[in-house]
Amino acid sequence: MGYRVAVVGATGNVGREMMQILAERAFPVDEIAAIASPRSTGTEVEFGDTGRILKCRNIEHFDFAGWDIALFSAGGGPAKEYAPKAAAAGCVVIDNSSYWRMDPDVPLIVPEVNPDAIAGYVKKNIIANPNCSTAQLVVALKPLHDAAKIKRVVVSTYQSVSGAGKAGMDELFEQSRAIFVGDPVQARKFTKQIAFNVIPHIDVFMDDGSTKEEWKMVVETKKILDPKIRLNATCVRVPVFVGHSEAVNIEFENELSAEQAMDILREAPGVMLIDKREDGGYVTPIECVGDGATYISRVREDPTVENGLTLWCVSDNLRKGAALNAVQIAELLGRKHLQKG
Repeated sequence: MGYRVAVVGATGNVGREMMQILAERAFPVDEIAAIASPRSTGTEVEFGDTGRILKCRNIEHFDFAGWDIALFSAGGGPAKEYAPKAAAAGCVVIDNSSYWRMDPDVPLIVPEVNPDAIAGYVKKNIIANPNCSTAQLVVALKPLHDAAKIKRVVVSTYQSVSGAGKAGMDELFEQSRAIFVGDPVQARKFTKQIAFNVIPHIDVFMDDGSTKEEWKMVVETKKILDPKIRLNATCVRVPVFVGHSEAVNIEFENELSAEQAMDILREAPGVMLIDKREDGGYVTPIECVGDGATYISRVREDPTVENGLTLWCVSDNLRKGAALNAVQIAELLGRKHLQKG
């Protein structure tokens, strides 16, 4: 027997990717529903490459009773309003927004990192998916933390415009075209021109001068991996359509050489190590698109601190950073807690 699965926010970038990945991974679905806002009701979406076309149903009128799992990718507002209703109806919610992540009664899960924490879903029937930049970071950090205990992390991100949704991707395309044909460039989604530029500003500013995106990386890493880890992040939007990159500097309590780290990373779940130390012997964002792995390159020792390493980390933010991680959570949930038949 399979599951009855609802995808909420099915017309968005991540919602469509969720549909694709459910089909790709042959998730045991008996029935699937595409759910969207009232303005998108009736919009047709594909269920992966199965040939099935689904018409979006209105979230305001959808009854979650009898449904097993709801994958939410509709933003914080709908997550706040409708996730508790779905959960109360007996449907387990896996939410991709930031709304539930820091709730102490909601587990924040990356299956390769903290699978056992999923048992906490029973408190509210809700599971949170981490921020895209956090997800790939903790996949890279977990095996190294187990080996040598991480004290401190300094990370600079290079985040693609798809992290800002379809509007972000459209703006990069439109601005690039405008520059080539000599038309005026307009910034709508981003605070400054994104085409041929980088913007050190993602989400709103906090009182201490950091942005909320940077704050998310700090608090989510602590919740998922270890509350004792100190982390400082600088998050930057770059003119790349899909794929987030991170330059990561790590300080450990115990000695760990670059060679030892690479041996560990080669065997780590969810990680693909490509580090040839030659021209092109590393992974860039364009090469990770459509893949579920977290790619790691440029592993080297940091001589400026005791027990320090530096590495380069790349992942498809729409997949491991969002849709794939949510589906992996659903798979874990099915194996451990919602067995059918």
